[in-house]
Amino acid sequence: MVDVGAQKDGQGELAQDFVRFAVESGVLRFGEFKTKAGRLSPYFFNAGLFDDGSKMGRLAEFYAKALIASGIEFDMVFGPAYKGIPLAATVAVELARLGRNVPFAYNRKEAKDHGEGGTLVGAPLKGRVLIVDDVMSAGTAARESIAIIRAAGATPHAVAIALDRQEKATENGQDVDHSAVQYVRQQLGMQVCTIARLADLLLYLSHNGGEGMRSHHENVLAYRQRYGVNER
Repeated sequence: MVDVGAQKDGQGELAQDFVRFAVESGVLRFGEFKTKAGRLSPYFFNAGLFDDGSKMGRLAEFYAKALIASGIEFDMVFGPAYKGIPLAATVAVELARLGRNVPFAYNRKEAKDHGEGGTLVGAPLKGRVLIVDDVMSAGTAARESIAIIRAAGATPHAVAIALDRQEKATENGQDVDHSAVQYVRQQLGMQVCTIARLADLLLYLSHNGGEGMRSHHENVLAYRQRYGVNER
């Protein structure tokens, strides 16, 4: 599979614009943050802070542009609860604005026992389904979405995320040699579209001066050297 995140011509500029947008919006922060794997990360990406109409509109624009540039084909969009729900809706709106109108759906965490019932909302799941989420840490959310999509008789075809941390995933508390993105691509056979990667963040930090940024670059680079995966 081809890594379409910030690799194709024209994607580098898009990735840099996105990192700048995330930093300026306060979504991408620097300091010391504990990850789900128990690591102390020098940066934290909190997509929940894309919390107004303007930010969500721009975020959807980045997703849509990255997807179009990737060349990935899909028939509909699926947003896993909860962060994936507004992402799927706004990305579908932006794709339609760009001339690519596709249906979308999302799931509930708990089944509804009245009205239409069930756990799925929106268009029926069918054809090649694109899962839209913010980041992948261990691939758990992706596997859950895949199970839902297959149970509905559709095909989980690709995943789109905002940021690829490019770091080792953990299994049973132990580091493994692949990232969550690599696992989804290589083991699950799905294409992955990323707006930006950790490499793009490092590039941004190295080209946007100031003592603070240089310090952040050193800390993020050290983290990458310790926990990063080999890109194959």
